[in-house]
Amino acid sequence: MHDPAAANWIGLWTLYMREVRRFTKVYTQTLMAPVVTTLLFLAVFALALGGAARSVAGIPFMQFLAPGLIVMAIAQNSFANTSSSLMSAKVQGSIVDTLMPPLTAFEINFGLAMGGMTRGIVVGVVVSVAMNIAVDMQIHSLAHIVFHGVMASLMLAQLGILGAMWAQKFDQIAAVTHFVITPLSFLSGTFYSIQRLPETAQTAAHFNPFFYMIDGFRYGFIGHADGNVSIGIAVMLAINITLWTVCTRLFHIGYKLKP
Repeated sequence: MHDPAAANWIGLWTLYMREVRRFTKVYTQTLMAPVVTTLLFLAVFALALGGAARSVAGIPFMQFLAPGLIVMAIAQNSFANTSSSLMSAKVQGSIVDTLMPPLTAFEINFGLAMGGMTRGIVVGVVVSVAMNIAVDMQIHSLAHIVFHGVMASLMLAQLGILGAMWAQKFDQIAAVTHFVITPLSFLSGTFYSIQRLPETAQTAAHFNPFFYMIDGFRYGFIGHADGNVSIGIAVMLAINITLWTVCTRLFHIGYKLKP
């Protein structure tokens, strides 16, 4: 158990601010680009596919779609921040600057993960503001929005750390993005309701952790969920506790970080 009283708060704050400054210095790439990409997704569904005239479970399709796009922007940018930070440090040989200071494995994991979460949440806020101009966004439960937004960003930040620990070069971390993160994202109900899928496909969707973060986040806006929201909360908590434990342990043993 980590003792807060014995924590290296100055070192932890320094690590966190390093991670934050990494993405704020290139804000056009890390903050503005995701806004443009997300709005393009929205435009494709609204204009090219006639989404503005459709509805899902009696809810206008654009209001159904928007929360899923927002939480995916949060998650993907959290993953990108931690994976690129740790991967760059490994490739450039500067990982020693993170490992040598008097920081525990818990503190290193905390600083990196919070930096990734900060980028994801900032992107989510900016995307929400921009999207609200085109879509009439409603709020059903602010608590669900905040909880699932934080849990989604934390989960992907941790996955970014795990991916960067495992990878030895940028090609491998790109493979994680293309063959794990992207498929799970697109098959999670972001662009559709899983209730429209065959029963077997619906069952498979419930084994996708991305489904729960999107479903719960969407419920916070429109008050409609394809799954059980309480189960989704429990799943998100269990996954993040597990990922946190694993990442902290791997930092402790220096998995693929120490020579």
